[in-house]
Amino acid sequence: MIKISSIRSILENTLFIWIGLTLIITLAGNALVLPDWLQVVGRSHPILLHFPIVLLLMGLLFFWIPGIDKKPEIREIGEISFLAGCNFAGITVIAGLILAQEEYTGEILTWHKWGGLAVFVGCVLLYFFRSIKANLIRFSSIALALAIIATGHWGAGLTHGEDFLLAPIQTDEIEVIPLAEAEIFGDVVQPILQAKCVSCHKEGKIKGELRMDHIKGLQKGGKSGPFVLAGDFEKSLLIQRINLPEDDKKHMPPKNKAQLTDEELLILSEWVASGASFDQKLVTLPPKNELFQLASVKFEGNKIYSFEAADPEAIDELNTSFRSVMPLFPESPALDVSYFGISAFQPKSLTDLKKVKDQVVRFSLNKMPLAGIDLKFLKDFTHLEELQLNFTDLDAEQLKIVSELKSLEVLAISGNVIDNSSLQNLSKMNGLKKLFIWQTGLSSQDKESIQKALPDTEIDFGFDGKGIIYELNSPIISQDKMIYEDSLEISISHPIKTAEIRYTLDGTEPDSISSPIYSKPIFTKKTGKIIAKAYAKDWKSSKGSESVFIHSGFKPSESSLAFDPNPKYKAAGVATLFDSEKADPPNHGQKWLGFQDDPMVLEVSFEQESKPTEVSISLLYNEGAHIFPPSKVTIQGLENGKWQLLASNSPEVSAKAAPARTELMNMNLGSSSYEKLKITLTPLSSLPKWHPFAGDKGWVFVDEVIFNK
Repeated sequence: MIKISSIRSILENTLFIWIGLTLIITLAGNALVLPDWLQVVGRSHPILLHFPIVLLLMGLLFFWIPGIDKKPEIREIGEISFLAGCNFAGITVIAGLILAQEEYTGEILTWHKWGGLAVFVGCVLLYFFRSIKANLIRFSSIALALAIIATGHWGAGLTHGEDFLLAPIQTDEIEVIPLAEAEIFGDVVQPILQAKCVSCHKEGKIKGELRMDHIKGLQKGGKSGPFVLAGDFEKSLLIQRINLPEDDKKHMPPKNKAQLTDEELLILSEWVASGASFDQKLVTLPPKNELFQLASVKFEGNKIYSFEAADPEAIDELNTSFRSVMPLFPESPALDVSYFGISAFQPKSLTDLKKVKDQVVRFSLNKMPLAGIDLKFLKDFTHLEELQLNFTDLDAEQLKIVSELKSLEVLAISGNVIDNSSLQNLSKMNGLKKLFIWQTGLSSQDKESIQKALPDTEIDFGFDGKGIIYELNSPIISQDKMIYEDSLEISISHPIKTAEIRYTLDGTEPDSISSPIYSKPIFTKKTGKIIAKAYAKDWKSSKGSESVFIHSGFKPSESSLAFDPNPKYKAAGVATLFDSEKADPPNHGQKWLGFQDDPMVLEVSFEQESKPTEVSISLLYNEGAHIFPPSKVTIQGLENGKWQLLASNSPEVSAKAAPARTELMNMNLGSSSYEKLKITLTPLSSLPKWHPFAGDKGWVFVDEVIFNK
């Protein structure tokens, strides 16, 4: 039988081995190249750490037993337990130092690493100096116990998150966010990433060099590529990994972790398809957008309606170019009806809605010309809860009908004149939860009166212009087409009718003095870019709204590309440039030609009588997806067998990333006589220093080349 003294000797000598190995790994750091089998030892760190914790704490208790000096047998058990704990602490520290080289970084790791080393050093010193004064030993044992607890806490933070320990006693109240304020990323996408991804990609544990616990880390991407590229599924690391088979080692989340639901997969995919914005509001998406329909449910309260759903065919028939009829959220029988386009409004079309009168819950007729229209049909909508009638020229009789709708909870009638009789009728609507009546001509006394009559209603009287200057909303630019053949009508509107709208047609910023004032629809036969701003007294001018308009001109008789576009972005080849179909900015791979390694070199010929003097090139800019303005654009004409430079342009390199957008470059050729044209667009050879992937090649994306005289 092995004597206790022999066990003690073996453990003491072994202890020095762990001390030596710890010093080597700590001092050598990343300079060491460890064999793969040692990684297995490193990954056993979470298993090993329980042994030293138990043995050390048990050994420390023996230092507190009264009169232990007079009980050598008990003291020896305590010392052997403590010595064994010191050995396991050494093994655990070595395993942890090896594991720390596997993509673990950050402040928590630093605290955990040096805390573990402090525990190991502390227990070694306490063991070899255990014969000094009892009071000093007991004080040291308390300090060591606290170090063990702190180190364990930091380790739990690395594995489970910083708030793991205190999570059970923290509040679990969920902040209710209104739909109007909800952000696509912050309120819809980020919670999915927090639940399914961040545990492996956060402070202290950054697998694949991808950090997902803050936006900058997501924008930077990982060692395998960008986290997301707007509209680009093939190059977005997120979409690649979540769609791999679950057995694939690169599939995310790993198969031993909670997997994404079908709805979560769809939300992440639709987020990338919609532009992968980190600050876009959910309400800016079209109501029919699948991401909007999926995500908005979260912020709508999901009220359950017991009435029967309308006939799907009837709903399809009611959806037109000027009217939208759709469920409040997927699978709901409740319907949301909206009219848009003042010029297309047909009062008779209101009677069509009788087919769905029992299902309409929300109804928006904002800015529709309702003057003189009988609104009694609204009484047929027995479940109508929200009615939007802003800026519709309502009279007192129409407002009286509206005030008799007993099911209403939300009413918006801003921009209509409210007289005394209308005010009295509105004051009887005790069932209203919200009432919007700004810009209705009410006096301070009128406001006080209706507020007193409806104490439980949230009433919005709007902006009073006293001491605070707000920024106007941007004007709304409407045009039937972006590429047209003969002439194009462009109209501009603003919800505040008194606002002055100024515009330009040459792509320059309008001002409040020299730019033309919009008063009636604009007709154009040219190619250009309209920018419009709104101005009003006591308001800040709006941001500019802009839209491109392209006269289709005439097509070349022959065309060819010297270099093929990238296979991922080839659309229909050279024919794409002359199909008069404008591509959608977020969908890079649909109708855009993409060039990166080679320039776009386009050669075109024309019939003798159809030689253009103006060339317009439709480009896509999306800096986050590496799509920049060309570094240089040249147009050459073939004259007498030689290419002569007719026009050139070197656009400014973008100074920051902006959402995906279409830009139009116009170039004048003068009166040169040429046989053929050669248009060359050279991609940016090196992304600017501010870009997360500075130094990489840029892309040039083109969808249309237009020729006019």
